[in-house]
Parts: sequence; structure tokens; C-alpha cells
Amino acid sequence: MSYQVLARKWRPQNFNTIIGQEHVVKSLINALQHNRLHHAYLFTGTRGVGKTTIARILAKAINCENLQDYNPCGECSVCQAFAEGRFMDLIEVDAASRTRVEDTRDLLDNVQYAPGQGQYKVYLIDEVHMLSGHSFNALLKTLEEPPPHVKFLLATTDPQKIPVTILSRCLQFNLKRLLPAQIIKQMKLILEQEQIEFEEAALTLLARAADGSMRDGLSLLDQAIVYGAGKLSTDAVNAMLGTVAQQPVEDLLLALGNADAVKMLNIIGEISELTPDFADLLQQLLYRLHQIALVQTVPDVLEDDENIEILKQLADLMNAEDVQLYYQIALKGQADLDLAPDPRSGLEMVMLRMLAFRPVGMTQGNTNQQTGKIVQQSSNKQEKTPKNEQKAQQAIEATNPETDNWHDIIKAMKLRGMTRELANNCFLEKLDEKQCLLALDPGHKQLKSDKTTEKLQQALQSYTGNTIKLAIQVKKVENETPAVQINKQREVRQQAAVEAVENDENIQALKEHFDARVIPGTIKPVDPE
Repeated sequence: MSYQVLARKWRPQNFNTIIGQEHVVKSLINALQHNRLHHAYLFTGTRGVGKTTIARILAKAINCENLQDYNPCGECSVCQAFAEGRFMDLIEVDAASRTRVEDTRDLLDNVQYAPGQGQYKVYLIDEVHMLSGHSFNALLKTLEEPPPHVKFLLATTDPQKIPVTILSRCLQFNLKRLLPAQIIKQMKLILEQEQIEFEEAALTLLARAADGSMRDGLSLLDQAIVYGAGKLSTDAVNAMLGTVAQQPVEDLLLALGNADAVKMLNIIGEISELTPDFADLLQQLLYRLHQIALVQTVPDVLEDDENIEILKQLADLMNAEDVQLYYQIALKGQADLDLAPDPRSGLEMVMLRMLAFRPVGMTQGNTNQQTGKIVQQSSNKQEKTPKNEQKAQQAIEATNPETDNWHDIIKAMKLRGMTRELANNCFLEKLDEKQCLLALDPGHKQLKSDKTTEKLQQALQSYTGNTIKLAIQVKKVENETPAVQINKQREVRQQAAVEAVENDENIQALKEHFDARVIPGTIKPVDPE
């Protein structure tokens, strides 16, 4: 008996088994329930998300002799004919292979004749955007005045190429890309039914590689089962996909968070021995940075994730600003990877760029500790000039003439990550040897969690040497918090940096003699540590 691939064997046969397209299914069932079927439907979306499958189920449903909750029964003569591929009133066409107008006219010649087996004659045209202009005109004539016994079901991955005259005569449904969790859930169900051993981490890798397509995911699953000799292991999937295991990615981010360039390059060297797909490695870094940013912003959002502990560790290790910078550099680095002399050196430069452009402590290249700036000349040279640190400091002191004790305490405690953000957005109402009372504005209440509160309390106890009890009240804060003061100081530094650059004699001379210009947005003061 010949083997049937999983994508075909597990293809949904009714609306209840469709994954991830509930918005489409609900509309179609309502149309069946109230007998309000349109004469033409257009299903759009990326490959492998269920366009043709839903169209076939709809074609079966409108002809089924015994609908069950508006789903095809699967038992009547019509459903049996569909299952065996002998339902004569379903005319299924791949437009990519029949683009000529003559093909379309031949196809539509029999539209006027009544169906032979079912209630409706159904024309299912896949990749309809491939039809020629004349073919669309021929189709349009039938869509304008279709016989009552005919239904058109069109599917495409590129609706922009379909004439608006066709679009305006169809009900259009846009199918969503499937989430990795949805693909993983379906894979689990299939593997359990097929009695195949698997590791969940392997499913995660396959679901991510599927890129939103259930069909692609099941095709990869088939391939992985064969590659693993009937089993699904993480190592086998890594080897098959050319990806690296999760641990090296996390180690790489730990080295990045600790600004350990040597360890970072050593890890990349070890990974390179496995002949990895460096583009995929960069994708994994982006995925992890996205998760870290989520944990930093909404701490409880990934509580059910199996990797939550390492994510929390990384979230505390990295500043929120740094994570955003790393993500942007990695995102831009994807486009440059193919231009590098080799993928490994391309990835190394992306990682080194993350370290080089960290906002804090930049002392090399085109930056200065007080006000980093970049000047572009016609010869593409970059210059740096002395900055007016004294002017900036005087302006800051004018903004905040008195030392803020809570601000100083936060700096002394050397808080990091979400704990630091929580402290900076609080106003100190009371602090003695027994209690610390803070007020947190409701606009930042998401920063308060059991973990951040506990860490802040431990830091206070370590700082004061007393067993202090921390209480944080969420209420309207009238006074300036350290976060507000920091923003004001940053604005003052920014303005001072801009003025210093504009008034610098060397910069003016470069502008005058070499047609140099200051690139907008590149004058950035660096906050003191």
C-alpha cells in the first residue's frame, strides 16, 4: 500500500477541523445557516494556510444531502463522491496551467447546463491571479450574470493582480498566517495518532521553519520523521534544518548582555563547526530578543513559556533600550548578511556592531563620552570635536538644582532591567530603618510584579543594611519621579550637544571648505554611567 503524506492524510474534511481560520469558518457557516450563499467567493492568503481546503469543504457543504450542524456529513452519496474524487459537478482548475482565454471559454461553455449530481455546479479556480487579461474578461461576463445553479470559488496568493472588476463581484476572505503554537498543536495531535515518538523542542523548530504555513509544516514533519528513522528528535531536526540548538543562542545573548566580546566570538566559532545556517541563527536571535522585550514590558506575558527562566535572566541582564537597539541592528543585519565575504563574518560583525553602538560607555569611533555625534563630509570622512560638557552640566543643574535622594539611592543600588524601571518610575514618600513607601503612577503599574517588588526590596535591604519592608502604592504621582528627571536631563544634554556641534569652529570649517554636513539625528548625548 502506497504511503500518503501527512499533509494529504490529515487534510481537514469539514469546518470543525480547520485550524486558525475561525473568522472565515464562522462566516461560511452563518451563510449556510441562513441560506445566504453568494455566487462567488475569493479566498486569499499565503501558501499552505487552507484556501483550497476551505473552498473544497464549502463546495461539499452546499451540495451535501444531510448537513450536520452545517458541516458536510461525510456519509451521503455526494460526500462519498467528493472523497473518492468522482463528484462531476466540481470543476477544479489550476489557473497557472490554463492562462489562455481559449481555456477559460472552454471551461465556461457548460455553465448554462444544470448540475448532474448535486444542487450546485461549483467552479474552483486555484491561483486565479495567473489568468490573462482576456481570460478575466471572459470570466467577468459570467460573474456579472451567473446562473442560479453555479457557484465560483476562487483562491489566490496574490489578490493585487486580480482586476477590481472581478474583486467587486466576489466575497473576499483573507486567511491568516498560522501561529507557531497552532502548528505545534496540530503536529502533536498527528504524531500522537500516528504513534510516533517526538520531542516538543523539535516541534518548535519545525513550526518556526514552517513560517505560518500548515502545509509546509507537515511537509517538514514528514521529512524529519524520515530523517530521524521514524522518530522526531531535536538533534535530528537541527541537523536537517541546518539550525543550531537553542542553548548556543541563549549563551550568545548572555555574552552580549555581559559585553563579553571574546566569549561571544568563541561561541560563534563553536557554532560554525556545525555548518549552521547563519541567517537562521540571526532569525533565532531576533525571536529571542522579541521575547526578552515582551518580558521586560509585560512581565507575565510569557509565564507559560518553557524557557521563561532564561528569558527573565536575560531581561534582567539587559537594559530595555539595549534590547531595542540589538533588535534593530539584527533586523538590519539580515539584509547585509548575503553581502558579507562569508556568513560567519557577517554574523560576527552584526554582534560586534551591537556592542559598539551600545548607548552607555561609548568611547571609540565616531562617539564621545559626553555627546556622541557623526559628521559626514563629501569625502565620507567622519570627524569628532570636543564637546561642551560644562555647558550641558550647568543646564542640568539649573533644571534640577537639588540632589534627589531617591535618584541617588537607585544609582547606588545598581539596579538593572525591570527592577530599575520600576524604581525610576516611583516617587519616594518615606524611607526609614523599617519601611520604604513608594508611590507608582497608574500609567506604569505594569512594572509592578511580585518579582520586581521582591528584587527592589532586597536591593534596599542590602543598601541600608536593615530589614526594610517595601510598600508600593499605585496612585497619582504629583511630584517628579527619577524617570521624569532623567528625561528632562536627557533633553537638556541633547540640546547642549546640538548647540555645541553647531557652534564648533572645526565643524563650521568643514562645512565651508569641504561641503560637509551633520547627518540629522546623529547628534546623541551619552548618559553618564
